[in-house]
Amino acid sequence: MPASNRSGLSRYLTRLLHRSNLNDEEQRAVLGLSSVTHQVRPNHDIVTPGDAVEHSCLIAHGLAARYDPMSDGQRQINLIYIPGDMSDLHSVVWPTAQWGIVALATTTVLHVPHRELRQLADRYPALALAFWRDCTVDASILAKWTGCLGRRKARSRFAHLLCEMAVRMEDVGLGTRESFVFEMTQSQLGDALGLTAVHVNRILQAFRAEHVIQTQRPIVSVLDWDRLVHIAEFDPGYLLRRA
Repeated sequence: MPASNRSGLSRYLTRLLHRSNLNDEEQRAVLGLSSVTHQVRPNHDIVTPGDAVEHSCLIAHGLAARYDPMSDGQRQINLIYIPGDMSDLHSVVWPTAQWGIVALATTTVLHVPHRELRQLADRYPALALAFWRDCTVDASILAKWTGCLGRRKARSRFAHLLCEMAVRMEDVGLGTRESFVFEMTQSQLGDALGLTAVHVNRILQAFRAEHVIQTQRPIVSVLDWDRLVHIAEFDPGYLLRRA
């Protein structure tokens, strides 16, 4: 098995273990899933709305997002996927894509067959529950993003996204909440935050001036975590992390 496949499946297992207890046999079953590796360039679709798929897409490296396309060609990003995330596990039970999934940076994607995921769920009830919890996490994040977009001011919205990404990256060993790789462009951030790229830049400049964060793309350094959390009114409970 290629190193990228092993690394991606290992990170996915880590994500599952954050919320589910799995015995050694169940863990080996996850690590033994077959997959086909694909490289996707930035701003290219991994899944296009309307696609009928027979696999779920596991992000092994890079960054991806779920998006809702608009009739005028714009899009609203409503969930960001990092390495170790199964971006469309829900497609196992509904294989026609209702949203798109796009690569935000050069991204390595593992196509994991639906057939094998169903077999594991049938054979191991604990894994079926783990997959269910995993889908619930995505639904919880989506609900939180809806609240942020609908009711929070732009500055708070942006801070909340940074807090979320910091915690999620830390959880899978891809940095710490004080320093992590975040490869989104200002235009992509605008698609996620419902803002123009100009507005995104203005907020970034303000955060830098206030010594809340420092950026040297692709690294985000959080200089004042408590201040960022205060601006965001961030409570990580919606990420459904076990203490």
